[in-house]
Amino acid sequence: MDVPLVVKQRLEELGADQRDLATATQVTESYISQLLTRKKAPPAPNRTDIYEKMEKFLKLPSGELSQLADLQRKEELKRRLAGPLTPLFKDVRALILRKCSPDSAKHIRAIFEKQPFGELERLVTQKLLDVVTGVAKEELASEPWLHMVAQLSGRSYEQIRVMVLEFLDTDIFNLSVEHCVAFLDPLIESWDIDLATFDMEIVLNRRLAAGPLKKFTFVERKPEPPFDEEPGLTTFLQDPALSGDATAEEIEFLKNLRFKRKRPTPLYYYRELQNLRDRLHFRTP
Repeated sequence: MDVPLVVKQRLEELGADQRDLATATQVTESYISQLLTRKKAPPAPNRTDIYEKMEKFLKLPSGELSQLADLQRKEELKRRLAGPLTPLFKDVRALILRKCSPDSAKHIRAIFEKQPFGELERLVTQKLLDVVTGVAKEELASEPWLHMVAQLSGRSYEQIRVMVLEFLDTDIFNLSVEHCVAFLDPLIESWDIDLATFDMEIVLNRRLAAGPLKKFTFVERKPEPPFDEEPGLTTFLQDPALSGDATAEEIEFLKNLRFKRKRPTPLYYYRELQNLRDRLHFRTP
């Protein structure tokens, strides 16, 4: 059993067709057709919202299609890794270099040409892709954002949704010119990298991204010494009267607290938990 087979069976059982499914999932009928005929691989479950919409329309248990898609993708990945990897398209590299800071572009271009798809080119491309896919993933549920991108690119809302879903599912070895034209080009204003430290700065289009500047720093860190759980925290967690309603996120916060000399009591952790929940202690973003 795989995603196309399950979807086809349910469509037949419900008396529905591909056009109905496309409308329910807010994508084009062509995209659904390519998924069901296996011309397109099922997208990664953690990068798309299409399975949730499909399961709701097809009246399937939540998560069923996502699990099938995950298994399919793992099998496909095994087959891909058995063969040679394909480098970037020439036009993709040209666009990435065009966005590079003028002060660094000449030197970066020389390195790219000397080491085709080498470590530096893969590092830069991966980081640019990470940033843009992050924006696209955040905005996938935003109809105004999708309509704005559709207007800028001269495409329909459904076409842009399909392109976003496909873009979220790509990687640096399959980054196409179409992906670059639709997303990297309009979203990225410029980028630069310090070749001594590999610190990287990416400037995004203010109209299309909430945070226009992204900085990434590569620094050497000393490994943290082994840490044993504080006895006071252990007692706190074992006492339902103190920690019974603590969430996993709150417990993780308490576990990350460090003390050099003092040994906090269970009561300290209880009060710290209340401080964490008190809105007066935090500014509203």
